[in-house]
Amino acid sequence: MGFFKKSPRRLRLKNKQPSQKNQSQNQMDAGQLNTNLAENLHKIKETLGYSEDIIIREFRIGREHSIKASIIFTDGLVDTIANQEFILESLMKDFPQLDVNTVSLEEFVINIKETTLTVAEIKDISDYNSLYESLFSGHVILLIDGHSVGLAISMKGGKERNVTEPSTENSIRGPREALTENIRVNTALIRRKINNPNLWVESRKIGKQTKTIVSLMYIKGIANEKVIEEVRSRLDKINIDSILDTLYIEELIQDATYSPFPTIYHTERPDVVAANLLEGRIAILVNGTPFVLIVPAVFVQFLHAPDDYYSRADITTLLRILRFIGLLIAMLGPSVYIAITTFHQEMLPTPLLISLAAQRERVPFPAFIEAFMMEVTFEILRESGLRLPKAIGQAVSIVGTLVIGTAAVEAGIVSAAMVIVVSITAISSFIVSSYNLSISIRMLRFPFMGLAASFGFFGITFGLFAVILHLCSLRSFGVPYMSPFAPYIKDDQKDAVFLFPKWAQSTRPRLISQSNIKREETEIPKPDQGNN
Repeated sequence: MGFFKKSPRRLRLKNKQPSQKNQSQNQMDAGQLNTNLAENLHKIKETLGYSEDIIIREFRIGREHSIKASIIFTDGLVDTIANQEFILESLMKDFPQLDVNTVSLEEFVINIKETTLTVAEIKDISDYNSLYESLFSGHVILLIDGHSVGLAISMKGGKERNVTEPSTENSIRGPREALTENIRVNTALIRRKINNPNLWVESRKIGKQTKTIVSLMYIKGIANEKVIEEVRSRLDKINIDSILDTLYIEELIQDATYSPFPTIYHTERPDVVAANLLEGRIAILVNGTPFVLIVPAVFVQFLHAPDDYYSRADITTLLRILRFIGLLIAMLGPSVYIAITTFHQEMLPTPLLISLAAQRERVPFPAFIEAFMMEVTFEILRESGLRLPKAIGQAVSIVGTLVIGTAAVEAGIVSAAMVIVVSITAISSFIVSSYNLSISIRMLRFPFMGLAASFGFFGITFGLFAVILHLCSLRSFGVPYMSPFAPYIKDDQKDAVFLFPKWAQSTRPRLISQSNIKREETEIPKPDQGNN
């Protein structure tokens, strides 16, 4: 009987309204901000491990300074001078000293937002997750005792790299500005090129730990809506801890995962981004890196240089032909030499054949081993030159190449002709404007050398067919990788290998922009006949 007598009391205790202290604890457990300022500050300090770069400044506002308040910001991410002038001085000196007894606390906070803080961006935050996200994004957090909603005030600042010249995409003529690590600076640089309200920016945060801002830029009405939706879908499916560079995004959204050829173009120049946007492509910007991803990408795009469009069409056409020739030499140079000297000596004139035979008389290795050793040696020198400090990197690579090449020839390890072939091959690889494509060609050079050493020109021909078939099978967000060659599009040949004048390029790439193909028509300038 005693058990049943105590049960109603237990039920009444369970249904009893929680006290203010228990309600505050429940709010904190649920992730919501508390009305008690001291408890909020304690929770923030404890969660952030009492980090020294988190600055907490407590003060009082209101008539007779009866209201406790506090600002929280991250040292190095906030403009401290602006914080002093536009927040602290406004609240502690210039703020009308309202009496909380005559107005409610909600009206008091609204008055702060609407009449006191002279800052462009202010947003409400009601939970700790939003508070931490804003805190590490360069916002100043204002918390007021008795109010469960804080204010995130934009005061982004700190040290940033200035806009400088491009370091990887140099050009003789054209703009001299490069993108930076700040995504908002990058979007501003691009908007300066395209003053159009149809240039849209969509942002999302990717990375469970880093919460990196990733933005899409495209021109509404020119970009293909299906491609835009596909890019959105692939980005939304990313589930990863951190995004520290565009490479993280590139590996997760590219079409061909195991292909040596890049299917996403990247650049650090805002003028290149603007030009691709005007063709109907989509730019993917990542906060914290100066490189922007461009999709869809086609093979011929990686052989175009930024200053192609700042030179005359005939000069650019000649330079592009040289790049295609350099591409073939960089990929097939050593393999052709191996095939001729091993299987097809009859292709050489007799004096040249005798000269090569005399040079190889002292060499103990076959042509394939000879070429393989020289190529590996040169790749090691190139990589060491990149990793060393700039002051000595170039000197070490140049001196090392000269010394090793000369010593190898004198020692009879390699022939002089092989040194010449490897040198021309290395120089030709530098003519490829895209670093990613250049690496792909360097990788394919070694399989072609093996095919040439095994089957001669038959092996090289088989390898070329395999590479061409692989290229034709690739897609970049639904666009054939080898367009406008396969499929062949006549109108798009005006900006492929050959470059036509600006007045002759009246259409955008057909497979890139399918909704607004026609560019603004430009009349062909006629020569002035003069007055007769």
